[in-house]
Amino acid sequence: MTYSLAIHGGAGTILKSRMTPELEAAYHAGLARALAAGEAVLRDGGAALDAVTEAVCALEDEPLFNAGRGAVYTSAGVQEMDAAIMDGRDRRAGAVAGIFGPRNPIRAARAVMETTPHVCLIGPNALEVARAAGLAFAERDYFFTESRWQALQETLRQREAGEVDDDPARRHGTVGAVARDRAGNLAAATSTGGMTAKAPGRVGDTPVIGAGTFADNATCAVSGTGHGEIFIRWTAAAEIAARMRHAGQSLEDAARHVVMEDLGRNDGSGGVIAVDAAGNIALPFNCEGMYRGHVREGAEPVTAIYR
Repeated sequence: MTYSLAIHGGAGTILKSRMTPELEAAYHAGLARALAAGEAVLRDGGAALDAVTEAVCALEDEPLFNAGRGAVYTSAGVQEMDAAIMDGRDRRAGAVAGIFGPRNPIRAARAVMETTPHVCLIGPNALEVARAAGLAFAERDYFFTESRWQALQETLRQREAGEVDDDPARRHGTVGAVARDRAGNLAAATSTGGMTAKAPGRVGDTPVIGAGTFADNATCAVSGTGHGEIFIRWTAAAEIAARMRHAGQSLEDAARHVVMEDLGRNDGSGGVIAVDAAGNIALPFNCEGMYRGHVREGAEPVTAIYR
């Protein structure tokens, strides 16, 4: 029995024409750190659930990615974060939506799963659970990044002028991880700051189990990134598992169909990372790029951005 791990730092990446060598190297380094954090758990015989938690925490700690410390701003100039985690052994799941304060929203989602009878909590009650679990909190200065703030100002200016924004990096971004451990168990975790200049209170697909996050040992674990409303309407993550379960499709075929057909033909730009019960990995996306990485036991880790 061997392990597999895949991560993403969001689809709809910076357009290749605007990417600098220095920034590209920084993205690869951030992905590599997250892969190393997750693989360290799996290499030591740890659980898939712990591996995806650590990998996503590493991505949340990296300001380059739209989650945790690098979360984007709503149209009101505040940060509202969503996260979810799911255990493939029994489909236990935990999620938080619209929160601000915990350094690692994915740990807050896990606290909901492990310390309450609920799946998703929002607002003050979600923060209460996070505090009761002893999670680290941070002030606004910790989460502030000049590039995210300027992205908000530019988006608001474009709206005022009636201009169309063609930069997918401003429209969406998410981080996530999926894993299979040596015991054959699967898990998925996803975290996001949402869309730049989103309406306050908007919740995307990340904390919606079956849309942006899903795990079941019988089929696969999935973490999505992209146009959240379309992922929700097409129940993207659960649809991949359903195609495997009911139609007998392989992970690669099921994931590719959902991303390219169901999402791609319905304004659902984005992609997914997925791993199945045998440790196979799929990473399809229908836009210019997706920050991503993967590693299998005995193989060298791989990170990539564009096709």
